[in-house]
Amino acid sequence: MSGSAENGPSSSPVTADDLDLAVRLAVEVLRKAPPTVWDQKAGSLEWDCWETVEHLSDDLFAYAAQLGARTLPVGGNVPFAWESRRPGGPANAIHADRAAGPVGLLQVLEVSGALLVAMVRTTPPQVRAHHVFGASDPEGFAAMGIVETLVHTHDLAQGLGLDWDPPADLCARVLTRLFPNAPESTDPWPTLLWATGRAELPGHPRLTTWRWDGTPRA
Repeated sequence: MSGSAENGPSSSPVTADDLDLAVRLAVEVLRKAPPTVWDQKAGSLEWDCWETVEHLSDDLFAYAAQLGARTLPVGGNVPFAWESRRPGGPANAIHADRAAGPVGLLQVLEVSGALLVAMVRTTPPQVRAHHVFGASDPEGFAAMGIVETLVHTHDLAQGLGLDWDPPADLCARVLTRLFPNAPESTDPWPTLLWATGRAELPGHPRLTTWRWDGTPRA
């Protein structure tokens, strides 16, 4: 994987293929981790690496479910039962069977990503679905899924001792789609980490709060 690309915004739309690539690259990297390190903390998160993969899988699954609703769900979210399995752990509807080990855990991630890819491909572009940051369209949910995948794989790579450097053009497209006010003259991957509160950027202090803008674009 290479982070090399020209700096600056990308006007290309975010696609289901982009999401598929992000998930595939993440799974390929995470498969390199030995089976004994999954209880390590994931970067700056309070969750261990196993829980973080479950959380990421849950994000992708939940985005797919939101796009599948043709009537407004009660409370905005499709009412699956989300629960945490320990105090302070992530509240998920998706949990991997511990007996299946890391191989099974990553299969859960792969399949959850495939569900969102399929929904992005097949949902009409005029559909709007609920998100806590505001209603969005299939392209927006694809971009959200990519950001979740890229930055949580960064967290996981820190905890698991892996290298993770996603493609710069992919980072640039999701920055353009979800973070329109982000700097345009800096490298896309460090800029995405900055935009999600995970890193400093030259000339820009580290963010303590952040959110994306999933508003459908004209």
